[in-house]
Amino acid sequence: MRCALTIAGSDSIGGAGIQADIKAMGSLGVHACAVVTAVTAQNTTAVERIYPMPVDMVQDQLEAVLKDVDIKAIKTGMLYSAEIVETVADVLEDHEMPLIIDPVMVAGVGDSLATKDLARAIKRDLMPLCELITPNRHEAEILAGMPIRTEDDATLACELIGKEGSSVLLKGGHFTGKNVTDYLYLSSEFTRMEYPRLERAGHGGGCTLSSFITANMAKGMDIVNAVMRSRELIQKSIASMYVIGEGDKVVNPMVKTQDDSVKFGILDAIDTAADQIVDMLPQDYVPALGTNIAYSLPNPAGPEDIAAIENRITFHNGSLRKNGKAKYGSAEHASYLLLSVIKFNPELRSTMNIEYSEELRDIIEEVGLDILDLDRKKYKDLRLGELTTATVKEYGYVPDVFIDRESGKKNNIRILGKNPDDVLSKLRLFL
Repeated sequence: MRCALTIAGSDSIGGAGIQADIKAMGSLGVHACAVVTAVTAQNTTAVERIYPMPVDMVQDQLEAVLKDVDIKAIKTGMLYSAEIVETVADVLEDHEMPLIIDPVMVAGVGDSLATKDLARAIKRDLMPLCELITPNRHEAEILAGMPIRTEDDATLACELIGKEGSSVLLKGGHFTGKNVTDYLYLSSEFTRMEYPRLERAGHGGGCTLSSFITANMAKGMDIVNAVMRSRELIQKSIASMYVIGEGDKVVNPMVKTQDDSVKFGILDAIDTAADQIVDMLPQDYVPALGTNIAYSLPNPAGPEDIAAIENRITFHNGSLRKNGKAKYGSAEHASYLLLSVIKFNPELRSTMNIEYSEELRDIIEEVGLDILDLDRKKYKDLRLGELTTATVKEYGYVPDVFIDRESGKKNNIRILGKNPDDVLSKLRLFL
């Protein structure tokens, strides 16, 4: 497993510092080693006490990790004092791996996490060793020695901070405006990244972002890709903040793991539903090319976010069987149908096709399910997704069932539901 190292302070409520770093790196599949620089007594409302670790203990922790573990990337967070910065720099100058500096100076609740000479020490001793530094507006103003009010100020500050050769990610969360603009300064060029402003980032935002970047660089990404992917993740982390105390919300460092959990849950749901289909579906309900059941992630970007049974469910030697496992991107037609449906009703994320017959249509109407016909004669030049969109716009609602009759081809009944269980519950109404 790839390993990364965080050199930072301990947060007693677990929302920032090494606790957030370990969770964020772990969520990306990277093992996090940790060197503790300070122990804080803090909560979501205040930092009540700081106990800096003895300098020799910081050095001993750092050397113990580096002599035993193949560290692929390192981040620093709360270093607290110039003495700790100097010690860390002395050890790291003999090692070659990407170093990311999160120049922590003030906690999210507004309390200082640094002695007054910290910034000078970071600039003098640590920045010559680093590949990327990730200041917020306040930290950038201190490091650049200038106020930052405009975009020109922001770009100048990046140039001043990065004049010794390091890259700079100036985070835009502390500026005002409808959108948040971050500035990545790399090799004398700027990349602007703009995102919708969510609610104010809570406890641990800076720690979590820099840890995502560090983990991605430990996995071999270059700075640009590591930053851009991590910035997408922190947007989701902020959007899914949660409450643990009476003060600031906590940024969610486990959002990637939760995304993966949702993805695996969808695959499991498809496989389970397919097993039930094999057991209960009559042969005359199965189209000649087979049936399938599909299930989409929330807010899908394309067919790659929709899972189905690979190679469908078909009859073979008189019995119905699955021809593969659940897999994303396995059902093109069903995917485009769902992508269109979800635009009108985001809750309807699953669909299944069965063989059409007039008798079955009558039964579906008798059990009270809504039906709409996809009129391929009227919309003869449209593909399935476009045809679905046109039909829903024409009638003003999404039905339980679409009837899809193609000229010269087998015809399908396409059942819609919130999930595979919902689809199968509708199917059972007319079995």
